[in-house]
Amino acid sequence: MEITLSPTEQRLLLEILEEHHRGLLLEIARTKHRDFKAVLKNKEMLLESIFTKLDRHELEREEAKAA
Repeated sequence: MEITLSPTEQRLLLEILEEHHRGLLLEIARTKHRDFKAVLKNKEMLLESIFTKLDRHELEREEAKAA
């Protein structure tokens, strides 16, 4: 799947994902059930992969150019 986002849309998407990531980390820390914790950790790894693909640093460079 490919999607083209403006820098503003990219920032919003990153904000949403980062907020979800923080909540996910809290949920992982609070979860006692081993199997459920493994599911949450897998989701966290997938989310990290998405962050890499979105390339936060590229967005920052684009914002600097626009300023």
